[in-house]
Formats: sequence, C-alpha cells, structure tokens
Amino acid sequence: MTDFIEFLCDFSSPYGYVAAHRIEVIGEKHDREVIWKPFLLGAMFQVNGNRPLKDQALKWDYSSLDLERSARFYGIAWQLPDPFPIPTHAAGRAFYWINDQDPALAKKFALCAYQEYFAKGVDIRPKDAIASVAAKLGLDGDACLAAIDDETYKQKLKDVTAEAIERNVCGSPFIFIGDEPFWGNDRLDMVDEWLETGGW
Repeated sequence: MTDFIEFLCDFSSPYGYVAAHRIEVIGEKHDREVIWKPFLLGAMFQVNGNRPLKDQALKWDYSSLDLERSARFYGIAWQLPDPFPIPTHAAGRAFYWINDQDPALAKKFALCAYQEYFAKGVDIRPKDAIASVAAKLGLDGDACLAAIDDETYKQKLKDVTAEAIERNVCGSPFIFIGDEPFWGNDRLDMVDEWLETGGW
C-alpha cells in the first residue's frame, strides 16, 4: 500500500466540498500525506454522458436534502449557491500555481475556495474572485491572475483531468489508495478502514 492518499475533486462538487473537510483528518490518523488533485468534472461528463447532479430528476430531490443533512452532521456551513453548478477552471489553475510553491497552502486555498462557494454563495467563476481568495492567504493577487492565464497551469489542469479519465474516475470526490478506487464522500469511512486494516 502507498504511503499517500490521492484526493480528486472539483470545486463545484458539493460532496467534494464535504469530503474536503474530512480527508486530511484521515490522512493524519494514518500518517499518510494527502495529495489533492482538482480536476474538471464537466470534461468527465462529456465522456460518460452524465449530467450535473441538479439536472438529474428524482436524484436531485434526495441529494439536496442529503447535502443539508450531511453538512449538519459534520458541522460544515452550507448553502446551495446560485448559479450551481459552475465551471471551475480559474480555481483549478490557481490551485496548481499555489501547489508549485507550497502544497500545504494550496490545500488551504482549496478549502477557502470551497467555503466561498458553498458556505457564502460567492460565484468563484471569475478570475478576480479566485485572486481575492489567494490574496486573503497572503499571496499576490496580480500574480494569481497571471497564473490563471498561464499556459503552464491551463495545461496542468487539462493533464490532471485527462489522467483522471484514464483512471476511470467517474465523479467527485474520488480517492485512490494506490490503485484502489473509492468514489464519494460516503466512502471515506471505508477509506479509513482500508488504511487501518491494509485492505480486504
């Protein structure tokens, strides 16, 4: 088994938001680094023909209730943002720019971006909104704006998304322990047990 956990998520994924508040606790418990890999869920939908959660009849009625309940259960602030869902290119590119400098700070940025969207209802599509999140963490907002338009980070986000598709990632959040895949916030307890026992 590897000594790290891969955590793949989209910044517009509500269950990714919930899991993002839980995954590091599991990593710390088992002394494993959590490697965050934001990707673009929309590109995946083009491959598997799926639709955003809100556009799925019957399922959204349940999921909207479940998200509110899950947030209460884990003590996480929650409100359904409008618009929802959204493309998250700017947040993903900014994450990888920060990650190149300081992976721990990049995780803080990811949580802050999630909070802006799902706790405060702030539209995080605009580059300026993302630069503002970065600035709150002490980063240069203008440098962040430049990074969002930098081909290096555009390509990085594309590459991570393409790799996720190649690995049959089908939603957000998605966790890998080595080659063992786990999909969904509701699988984090199983991830915890898998790390505890070495798998089954």
